Amino acid sequence: MVTNAIMEAKTHMNPQGDIGNMQAAAGDLGNGAVHILTIPFPAAGHILPHIDFIHQLLLRGLKVTILVTPKNLHFLNPILSLYSSSNNVETLVLPFPSHPSIPPGVENMVGFPISFGPIFMEAMAELYNPLFQWFQTHPSPPVAIISDMLLSSWVNTLSSNLNIHHLTFMVTNANSTLPLVRKGMKKLSPSIERFAKNAVVPSLKSWGIIFNTFLELDGDKMEIIKEEFTEHDRLWAIGPLLPIKATDNERGGPSSIPRDEVIAWLDSCNRVNSVVFIGFGSQISLTKLQMEAIASALEESRVRFIWGIKGDSQNMVPLGFEDRLAGKGVVIKGWVPQQAILDHQAVGSYLTHCGWNSALEGLLGGALLLAWPMQVDHFDNTNLLVDELGVAIRACEGLTTVPDPKKLARVLSKSVSADQPERARAMKLRQAALDAVQMHGSSYTALNSLVETLSCIRK
Repeated sequence: MVTNAIMEAKTHMNPQGDIGNMQAAAGDLGNGAVHILTIPFPAAGHILPHIDFIHQLLLRGLKVTILVTPKNLHFLNPILSLYSSSNNVETLVLPFPSHPSIPPGVENMVGFPISFGPIFMEAMAELYNPLFQWFQTHPSPPVAIISDMLLSSWVNTLSSNLNIHHLTFMVTNANSTLPLVRKGMKKLSPSIERFAKNAVVPSLKSWGIIFNTFLELDGDKMEIIKEEFTEHDRLWAIGPLLPIKATDNERGGPSSIPRDEVIAWLDSCNRVNSVVFIGFGSQISLTKLQMEAIASALEESRVRFIWGIKGDSQNMVPLGFEDRLAGKGVVIKGWVPQQAILDHQAVGSYLTHCGWNSALEGLLGGALLLAWPMQVDHFDNTNLLVDELGVAIRACEGLTTVPDPKKLARVLSKSVSADQPERARAMKLRQAALDAVQMHGSSYTALNSLVETLSCIRK
């Protein structure tokens, strides 16, 4: 019964609902539109949801200028293409500031470990003076700035000196934010404590806070943040943000296998929920032992699979693995069309690091999450989804942990061969997420409220 419901949901789902009609209704407001500047952080897991968020602002008639550096401009292709006939979206392209710890020519964190986050934060802060000068000379400057959470420290100062409002866009959820600022809630490592002080605390001091989550999942934690850490009620839950339709190259980057071939292979799998998708995002590099353990588990389990791996020399599947499992699975090197894979009815489970973007995509796609948290918010997301809500299964834990191949094989096999209570609960949560973004849903209403608030700002 659950299987039939999932198949029907995946086949017929249209998460955009009636929101697609808003573009025509909003029209091109031209010079009359309220002007906002947005500043994404240069990492795929931050810039992609930021672009999806900008899409929602444009649908509702705001004028948006997007700050970007030259080598990150390609990330904007989907939204620039979609609004090519509109005057309401512009780019502000500034040179990426040099930094002694960032190699020349590098402008984003793709391929870099998360430890480089603070370094990129420092580099981006050097955009303060060019931005201040741009505001001073612009004939009709933005009336507010919306920045990524990792940029809040210096953007708070910039907006104050410009006498405009700053809102922070949180790519994480409130559940994982709260332990970083609530003393004694959990023990923080020195590096995470510095991150909380330099990024998360300043975010909560901004004029407004926007979360990529939905009230039905995260409303209680947002209420605590509002009561204990902000002096206002300008908090909005606007997720899950739905991706703009785009080609793989537009959305992220080159891949070893074209999207159409991946989908064709999934189409050839005749059973619903029979494929395991394995992917750990753009920041995680697995060790040789971890790669071997996953490969052994796949061979042992004999499940059909798609395995997305980073296209670098470290993330290599064991010699002969692809030949031995030819026809049983697909290995994709480089960028992976993750949302398209997860939306396919053949995909039944998803072995994931449980980063928030990936968790939401898996949830919306109807795949059972097999959580392997590795760093930062992954652990809090896993605790929420596995321990509190019971909608996911913990498969492993730790950045350097090497799973037992036989135990992992059993988890993989069971995830696509049996109805499990976690899947049924996950489908209910998925429906709540989809309801939130439909017309009159909580996130849909919050987005309208956010835009109304921004539209009331006049210099």
